[in-house]
Amino acid sequence: MTDKSKQEEPKEETVEEETVEEKTADPLAEAQAKAEEYLDMARRVQADFDNYRKRSQKEKEDYKAFATADLLSDLLTIVDDLDRALEHNKDDNDFVTGVKGVRKNLMKVLESKGLKEIDTSGKFDPNYHEAFGMVEADTDGDIAEVFQKGYSIGSRVLRTAKVKVTKKKTN
Repeated sequence: MTDKSKQEEPKEETVEEETVEEKTADPLAEAQAKAEEYLDMARRVQADFDNYRKRSQKEKEDYKAFATADLLSDLLTIVDDLDRALEHNKDDNDFVTGVKGVRKNLMKVLESKGLKEIDTSGKFDPNYHEAFGMVEADTDGDIAEVFQKGYSIGSRVLRTAKVKVTKKKTN
């Protein structure tokens, strides 16, 4: 038994020596793996922060656009009133010239805030136009008459253009 125990002891020492050697070799590999893991984590955190910053900037711009959209849509009634006043008064006196100047200046301010008039030449588009009537013509789906101008801010429609649409004549 003594012979066997002597033989087993070196085996145990060899196993212990291998574990000690593995432990001394592993800390470097473990440290490198940890460093890669931390670097990857830092990159993800940085990317998440960049995405958050971009998202919050866009939300801020959207909020600003929607906040001004309400004011702009309220001011459109004033533009409509000025248009109606100019329509009914064909004289070209100082008063009419002054009203035209006020309307022009008001439109400059509104356009500087992102307001755009919706195009009413061409085909009817239900996303931008509201049909208030139909008239027979040679073509189908064209805008024949504009009752009220439409406006948008960015991609958002503030007010649809109210129009009369053509319908192809039936024989």
